[in-house]
Amino acid sequence: MSNPVNFEELTREELLKIIDMYAKNWLAIDGTWFLAAEQRFDIDTAIALDTESWRKFSPIEAKRIMKEIGIPPNSGLEGLKKALQYRVYARLNRQSFEDVDDTRFIFRMEKCRVQDARKRKGLPDFPCKSVGLVEYTEFAKTIDSRLKTRCLGCPPDPHPEEWWCAWEFILDE
Repeated sequence: MSNPVNFEELTREELLKIIDMYAKNWLAIDGTWFLAAEQRFDIDTAIALDTESWRKFSPIEAKRIMKEIGIPPNSGLEGLKKALQYRVYARLNRQSFEDVDDTRFIFRMEKCRVQDARKRKGLPDFPCKSVGLVEYTEFAKTIDSRLKTRCLGCPPDPHPEEWWCAWEFILDE
């Protein structure tokens, strides 16, 4: 009988591999759950269920990140920028930030593992905008209730090759 893994004894490289594995596993369960809902019902129902799931999950994820990373409540745009970098899929996707002014920034998903996989398989973009609106709005307002979220483009919207989706976050004081 083997002993459980002692994470404290693992190397940095081993821990990073595990983080990546956990993120991929999380994304796989999210995707398989969605496909099961789509097969059982239809895509519109699956998207509606997914939206409600993200409405509940996004604040939970934001609160855990705030607690573990030490992001104080009502930490504005800087708190949100920091928190976005610790989301469960952040190591799997490539994200960028563009400061517009002191009251807003643009967040872009330049590489999206889900959309890239669909593209490789010759499938159309997954229409994630309705889910993203809830996901990013709930996540941002959990970090700071003064934050507003605006979608600049997300499938099924047309988008440039450089990014899959773009979101503007505005500090409304």
